[in-house]
Amino acid sequence: MSPPASLPSGVAPRRLLDQVREQLRYLHYSIRTEEAYVHWVRAFVRFHRLRHPREMGGPEVEAFLSWLSGERGVSVSTHRQALSALLFLYQRVFGQHLPWMQSIGRPHRKPRLPVVLSRAEVAAVLAGLDGTHGVLAQRLYGTGMRITEALQLRSPLDALQAA
Repeated sequence: MSPPASLPSGVAPRRLLDQVREQLRYLHYSIRTEEAYVHWVRAFVRFHRLRHPREMGGPEVEAFLSWLSGERGVSVSTHRQALSALLFLYQRVFGQHLPWMQSIGRPHRKPRLPVVLSRAEVAAVLAGLDGTHGVLAQRLYGTGMRITEALQLRSPLDALQAA
């Protein structure tokens, strides 16, 4: 395979993933984002049996994302990350602004309602704990502290013994 006519002779064309990395670094994306985007571009190319992404478009992107959510069962945030990587590839690396990019379906998280115990349920839980665990649970509930914050507290006796 000979290099494209736009490159001087003897200069090999840059590989796709190197182009992605170069563009990410030029735009000062984090190294973790770079790793993730390169992963998703590679997975996209492999999913379509090593076809170059320039030969593909909206239907192939949709098929890949559908496979991720349907067959692989990825989370909403993972699905969004893969979509962002592919949009970056087409928009920033290839410079393509095609209408199908806006029409790609984006998943939405299901709203999660917090579980709240009634006063009677809290009283029953606290009554079931005694000793250090009971005191710790009462402090956590009464103050809203995090577990690590409560564990770092020192009792007045500890303070006297340390002095």
